[in-house]
Amino acid sequence: MERFIQFNDKKIDSFLFMQLSDLAKTLVKHRDWEVEFGFQSYVDFPQRKLYVSHFWDNRPKEEKENGLKSDVCLRAVGTLFHTNFSEVAAFLGKTKNLSIPSFAKQLFTLAEDLRLEEICKKERPGTKKWFRIRRDVYRRYFQSQTNANLTRSVYTDALFSVIYLLLTSDSPLEDVPAIHEPIDRMMPWLRQTLPQFFDAASTQEVARATLMIAEALNDVLENDMLNTYFYLPEQSNNEEIELALKDLKRTDPLNNCDILEKEKRGDEDVHEQELPTWHRETSDMTKSFLRFELEQGSRTDLLGDGAREGEDGDQALALVQGSARKSNRNDYMKQSAYEQKRESKQTGKGDRYGKDNRYAEAIFLFPAPPSYHQISQYEQKKSDILPYQKKLKQMMEKTLEHKKILPRTDLHFGRLHKKLLRLWTDEQPRLFYKKHQPSPRIDAVFTLLVDCSASMYDKMEETKCGIILFHEALKSLLVPHQIVGFWEDPNEATETKQPNYFQTVISFAQSLKKKSGPAIMQLEAQEDNRDGFAIRIMTEQLLERTEKQKFLLVFSDGEPAAYGYEQNGIIDTHEAVLEARKQGVEVINVFLANGEMDEGQRQTIQNIYGKHSVLVPNVEQLPDFLFPLLKKLLYKSL
Repeated sequence: MERFIQFNDKKIDSFLFMQLSDLAKTLVKHRDWEVEFGFQSYVDFPQRKLYVSHFWDNRPKEEKENGLKSDVCLRAVGTLFHTNFSEVAAFLGKTKNLSIPSFAKQLFTLAEDLRLEEICKKERPGTKKWFRIRRDVYRRYFQSQTNANLTRSVYTDALFSVIYLLLTSDSPLEDVPAIHEPIDRMMPWLRQTLPQFFDAASTQEVARATLMIAEALNDVLENDMLNTYFYLPEQSNNEEIELALKDLKRTDPLNNCDILEKEKRGDEDVHEQELPTWHRETSDMTKSFLRFELEQGSRTDLLGDGAREGEDGDQALALVQGSARKSNRNDYMKQSAYEQKRESKQTGKGDRYGKDNRYAEAIFLFPAPPSYHQISQYEQKKSDILPYQKKLKQMMEKTLEHKKILPRTDLHFGRLHKKLLRLWTDEQPRLFYKKHQPSPRIDAVFTLLVDCSASMYDKMEETKCGIILFHEALKSLLVPHQIVGFWEDPNEATETKQPNYFQTVISFAQSLKKKSGPAIMQLEAQEDNRDGFAIRIMTEQLLERTEKQKFLLVFSDGEPAAYGYEQNGIIDTHEAVLEARKQGVEVINVFLANGEMDEGQRQTIQNIYGKHSVLVPNVEQLPDFLFPLLKKLLYKSL
């Protein structure tokens, strides 16, 4: 089925996105930081994300790649390590008194980016090309924006565009158009003041020069900026740390604020078993080192210099206490937030199946007894692929028989033969033999993972033909295998729970039975697909098998798509494939198209699976493509 109109069909270049992610982690020197696309480029500290701008979309390939890399470098090398966030917070507070706060914030971000750009080029000379292309693209953009804003009489935006051109010009005599009479009168002063940004060596100096310009233009500009060219996030990393420290301190006062009359003399008794605390009822001094949260109590000088000397067993005691948990036999309905977080951390999967699948849940379904209609459908499709199945079986049997009847005598090494006459009669005598060995078997196991997403609606019937070919051929050769369909239900998916269903229509135990097969007809197109999670689940099952060769074949028709999985799904699936191959599971993709395949689809599949993929341009030709693939894999297993 051809798609004549594609709405919102923007595809993310998965290979480029993986490059940006690796670049960010390398520059930040921490694997927790991620890259995401946003309307502007900035740093999100609470989420540990570096946003790259959609500004570079729909541009030539070279400009797009270098522009996105410059965004990553500017944030990972510049903003994270060379921006003073306390000065940023102070600057944001001062902009609240201005009538043009957006202009001031964007001017500050522009000037700070230009300062950080020079630092990046100095620390990373290899990035000079990125920033040169970045500046050329932005200059062309702001030249067009200047004309557009003047045509619409948006004078503040036009002034900002002119300021960018002046700050990035190679000539001090940059020609700028007339904007508006009050602004034009300020232009000579602006030309003299803007060079202060070039001399700024810190965030504080950039903020000072920005405030000076903004205050001077505060009464000149009638309106604030209409567009957002550069984004300055309101929350900084310092604010987050200060908030966390503030939350740790006690804020509620004691009910009483009296002070004990007694003072510490140094001869107080030490209680080894009892752990008394200071309060109004037990005001005798002890040398207890434990502290308790009390709503009532009296202040004392015990904590001043009464610290207990550490012992060797303290660390072990701390480890035991840290791993202790309450009994699950008790019903604690009112747990604290910390306890709930700790409970979920200990009982949850964590990043076992990838950080993008931490809330994914595997739900296994088993097929119902096949109906008469399904059995008849299966027999019909089985007859269609019967020529392929018989041909493959004959080829494999001949190969096994050939290995069995190979001559085992007249060898250069092995057991010495009793007939040694050839030692004198032959120039190169072969006097050794080996014992007769039984025919080798195919030491392999297969898992066929079938994408049951909604996009498979028009391909599922032909896909079943290819799956039946695999099943019948493997069954005839006594090769164990399983067939599993997978999908995610978007109606049940939330931020903390994403149920993923695995329908095992053919299990390992049933795969070699004579009547197995009709359950394959129960595979139907469902909803979304979370490929990385499914590949990891199937890899775990394959690793439990004892066969030498383990194959995982993924039948799909495009990119993974699930709840919160659109952007990182390609990377997560690629990582799942690499992890499986490192553990000895060979992952092969069978890409099912329906007509002509575009270059973007080919590139995406290659980015995920590398060269281990079979591209089927038309699902009706699936058996023709699967036959040589199955033949190659079986020969590899001998």
